[in-house]
Amino acid sequence: MNLELYIAKRLIKGKEHKISISAPIIKIAIAAIALGLLMMLIALATGVGLKYKIREKVAAFNGHIQIYNYDNNVSEVSVLPVSTQQEFYPDFNLTDGVNHIQAVATKAGIIRTADTFEGIIAKGVGPDYNWSLFKDFLVGGSIPDYSGELGTQVLVSKMLAARLGLEVGSNFNAFFLKEEDPSRVPNQRRFEVLGIYDSGFEEFDGTYIFTDIRHIQRMNNWQADEVGNFELFLDDFDQITEKSADIYGKTLSDLDTQTINNKYYQIFEWIGLFDFNIALIIGIMILVGGINMITALLVLILERTPMIGILKALGANNWSIRKIFLYNAAYLIGIGLFWGNAIGLTLVWIQDRYRIFKFPNPEEYYIDYIPVYLNLQTVLLLNTGVLILCLLMLLIPSHIITRISPVKAIKFD
Repeated sequence: MNLELYIAKRLIKGKEHKISISAPIIKIAIAAIALGLLMMLIALATGVGLKYKIREKVAAFNGHIQIYNYDNNVSEVSVLPVSTQQEFYPDFNLTDGVNHIQAVATKAGIIRTADTFEGIIAKGVGPDYNWSLFKDFLVGGSIPDYSGELGTQVLVSKMLAARLGLEVGSNFNAFFLKEEDPSRVPNQRRFEVLGIYDSGFEEFDGTYIFTDIRHIQRMNNWQADEVGNFELFLDDFDQITEKSADIYGKTLSDLDTQTINNKYYQIFEWIGLFDFNIALIIGIMILVGGINMITALLVLILERTPMIGILKALGANNWSIRKIFLYNAAYLIGIGLFWGNAIGLTLVWIQDRYRIFKFPNPEEYYIDYIPVYLNLQTVLLLNTGVLILCLLMLLIPSHIITRISPVKAIKFD
């Protein structure tokens, strides 16, 4: 063990430290580091968790990237069909990073019951549809299976079911205009509610029902190999812009691509602000913790002024003495980080496991509970960043050691 580490250890564990006047200030500095890291972990976990959860819900209804006919309008309803006879379907091979592709079609209509009616968009899906995300939304009944013969089972939202007085097993009539001549008698379909979902996203829940895509194809007079558009799911959402541009360049000229970032830009601009808020909270907490550590270091230097004078008289240079105090400060920061991690990660785990804390106004956040998300890499980077930044902040106040005179320091009382 070198001299600096040995003396730093004696500073921390020596008997004289137990009655040191700096002890209360050091405890406050440790508490500030622990509390700051606790706040950073909570801000990071809740901010990232909420962003991921909202993004996941939007993707559940739209995929990450959509491929559709270039001449289609910008509405939610499929107008011009796209052939499924494409080189990228059903096995996507245009680029890597795409884990699933599915063919869908949408059509606007009206559900009419004996007492009321609601405008809806029927989303036609097939056997290739990714229902994994909807399993978390399901609150009644079951997920439909459209791999067999054409059936009448549909999936409706809890919101629409409440408005229309429907429940699992209920039958209802839906009416759809004929695109080629809206003045003609509309298409009528009688459906049965097989399942009820609740995503918490009113924009989607108040509109979408899910049915067999073959109903849409028949009402639109499409062939069996014609669909409204394709939806793609990516392995890494952060690459969505690059992948969309890559896919657009490799598809036929009559096909266009669109990302959910662009389709729902207001939602993604809003959740993009979470990153700024997280960075702001982390910056403030590091600043507060650093200021407390600076105060503790200055008090410790003042208290150990005679020791500094003796070390200088024995030939120790300024940097070696500064390292003694920086080692000591790193140890104290480490204690604060330990308790901050212990408390913060425990709270995050409890919230992730039991979902104790709820939003008072879930309709504004599209989810009723506060979601959390943390990974080991993020926690390690956060701890390392806090330690390094706090130590860098301590380099300036530790410079005061170079101005201490050995003669005056030894006489210091």
